[in-house]
Amino acid sequence: MTAGTRVEVKRGKNESSTALIRRFTRRAQGLGLVREMRDRRYFKRTKSKNVGLKRALISKVRREKYNELVKLGKIDHAAKKVRKGGKR
Repeated sequence: MTAGTRVEVKRGKNESSTALIRRFTRRAQGLGLVREMRDRRYFKRTKSKNVGLKRALISKVRREKYNELVKLGKIDHAAKKVRKGGKR
């Protein structure tokens, strides 16, 4: 959205409030404000490359540690814990 974009409507003499609201929403849709606000609603910022690499390294270390414990027999690989709530 460009800074300073405003939608302004003035009520006519015999205009009802619903007609005024309808006119306002039409003008806002014409400027593309409604579509842009819906797009921004669930905006998720992309993580930086360094953050992704750090997370990958941490998960790699955890995975290696888990596999080592399985090999030593300290963890039973077949008896995995199941999370509540299904897949994530």
